[in-house]
Amino acid sequence: MAHDNPVPEPPFWGSKCLEHVPLRSIVPYINRNALYKFQWGFKPQGRSPEEYQRWARLELDPILKRLVARSEEEQILQPQAVYGYFPCQSQGDDLIVYADPEGREERCRFTFPRQAKGRHLCIADFFRPVASGEMDVVAFQLVTVGQKAADFARRLFEQDQYQEYLFWHGLNVEATEGLAEFVHKRIRTELGFGGEDHRVIGEMIKQKYRGSRYSFGYPACPNLADQAKILELLDAERIGVVMGEADQLWPEESTSAIVVHHPQAKYFSV
Repeated sequence: MAHDNPVPEPPFWGSKCLEHVPLRSIVPYINRNALYKFQWGFKPQGRSPEEYQRWARLELDPILKRLVARSEEEQILQPQAVYGYFPCQSQGDDLIVYADPEGREERCRFTFPRQAKGRHLCIADFFRPVASGEMDVVAFQLVTVGQKAADFARRLFEQDQYQEYLFWHGLNVEATEGLAEFVHKRIRTELGFGGEDHRVIGEMIKQKYRGSRYSFGYPACPNLADQAKILELLDAERIGVVMGEADQLWPEESTSAIVVHHPQAKYFSV
């Protein structure tokens, strides 16, 4: 793995809290294909992609608009986030996170699995190794749409309003993912390479940007328990996110990630 890419300069060390992110700011980052087809269950049913898009604009976009308006009026979804930048280096399969930019004190470390075949990749490979003598930077982020959103959807289900439940639960899930995209975009911009993003948001969220965002629980970083380190690093209690049973985040519609700036960092399986 080449490490000749410049290490970006973070705007600050440590974490920052975004106490209130307007839902309307997140809507452009929502993957409507995932929301409409997979969360809400509206399949093409023989329509061509162009026909489906036209139909969705007429029939489904108004539903999304209605939900967003009601959420804003009643503060149902309450998007919040914490994110931050930390000095780091790699050591084998480990990513070492330091308490200071000089690397005098280790704060924590993450151990990632390595591919058994192919390129034998590991997330740690994307960062400057200890042996290089150079310090690198890693970003972490944690987002949530809050407990009220989950409670509201659950009440709809208990009241046998299954269609509305489906709408709201799907919005909760995809708005969380949209918020993760929104914060990741902010990180890329603050690190100085947001201009490399695809200009169309719908294309950008297909990973057409520099680097990658790896969420815990997926093959490249499967250890959900490692999220406890992220919660501590980011002081997650500021947005009410805690670790629940089986190392799951609570509220349910929350997600954490490690953000890698290396240009060759893309999704991979192990």
